[in-house]
Amino acid sequence: MELKKVNKNIFREYDLRGIYPTEIDANDAYTIGRSFGTYIKQFNETETLIGHDNRHSSPELSEALIKGIRESGMNVIDLGLVTTPMYYAAKKIYKINTGIMVTASHNPKEYNGFKISFSSIGNAYGDLIRDFRDFTNNLKFDDGNGTLETRNIKEKYLELIKNSIKLDKKIKVVVDCGNGTGSVIIKDVLDNLGIEYYPLYCESDGDFPNHHPDPSIHDNQIDLAKKVVELGYDFGFGVDGDADRVGIVDEKGNILTSDIYMIIMYRYLNNKLKTRKALFDVKCSRSLIDELKKLDIEPVMYRTGASYTNMMMQEGNFDFGGEFSGHLFFRDKYEGFDDGIYAGLRILEILSNTDKKLSELYENINNYYSTEELRAKVTDENKFEIVDKIKEYCIEKNYKVIDIDGVRVEFEDGWALVRASNTGPNLTVRFEATTMSRAEELQKEFQDLIEKLSNEYK
Repeated sequence: MELKKVNKNIFREYDLRGIYPTEIDANDAYTIGRSFGTYIKQFNETETLIGHDNRHSSPELSEALIKGIRESGMNVIDLGLVTTPMYYAAKKIYKINTGIMVTASHNPKEYNGFKISFSSIGNAYGDLIRDFRDFTNNLKFDDGNGTLETRNIKEKYLELIKNSIKLDKKIKVVVDCGNGTGSVIIKDVLDNLGIEYYPLYCESDGDFPNHHPDPSIHDNQIDLAKKVVELGYDFGFGVDGDADRVGIVDEKGNILTSDIYMIIMYRYLNNKLKTRKALFDVKCSRSLIDELKKLDIEPVMYRTGASYTNMMMQEGNFDFGGEFSGHLFFRDKYEGFDDGIYAGLRILEILSNTDKKLSELYENINNYYSTEELRAKVTDENKFEIVDKIKEYCIEKNYKVIDIDGVRVEFEDGWALVRASNTGPNLTVRFEATTMSRAEELQKEFQDLIEKLSNEYK
């Protein structure tokens, strides 16, 4: 293995991610390992935790990463093939502060990357990632011969979930793993709880042959919705490629966005909340904000990104929180990390404790007309400049701007969001209004502006 400067573009806002093998390969993983093993010594660490997902390139990258870490003099505990939540659980159970999960999460099969943790708080983001990027590309690392130990977290993870879910009656569920890493554990989880289920695309396959493993995209949940209706089951849930995000469909085959999930959960938790505040990201609907006000729970809007949400969950001592993409965090009776399978089971738990159908649990909410989260193709080099220009445009128009993450523009009858994606060369945009025509009007205004600015920056 050879040390090399690593492509700076793979160092993103809250992880490292790129296309294998052109942007990230085994030598990159080895270099990152040497860097990481050296870097975490400043925190007085002597051992670190590694896991990897089911992508075809993950075993190779994990092996090279571990080699680099050990040759920096750091001891490694290798979990092998695990979901990201299993890796998070291992960090908690073994009380290990640092670690790397080799995964590209919900990205297409040709991608891979690393979720990196320098502390017990969770994955690194922002300036920590940028500092690590600069440290890595200095190529000045310690030499050593760290030890390697393998551990199996499976049984402890199953026990953790079983101890946190209470079921009063049988509920039937369809689960869709999208052939992602959730496939390696889902049947054990459900069998362990005695749940009746139908596994859809739950064979581990890093080619993701049936659909892209991202449940936040409507089209990726169509098969799940059809199967729930076909079987007459109570609901269905799907998880993404590394199983830290969830998507839900009700008994009628309706695909629920995560802000609707949060409404259901806050209604259920309302009388049990220790902290009467709700955490959500800038992509979420006014339906959620309206409902929180009805429940007399303080709405706290924050920026998008699981690492940011995780940090805020702990600093603000929230019982539950989440973001539109499907990262959901429970601290009421779970360990606080985002776990798509567990989030699906929490809906199952609610249904087992009520006589209502899932579709009845989100009745009487204030309805708005919303677009899905849309993506506008730009470049990694110009996406932030375009967002800055859009902010200037909105200020000149005297629009009300929330700029905690990109630009969320608030109007009396709706809102528009434009922000730079942290995982690819895109802008993510979303629009919502009291009427469909107004939502379309907002969409046209801002998409025309994005197109104009994109052409200027070519």
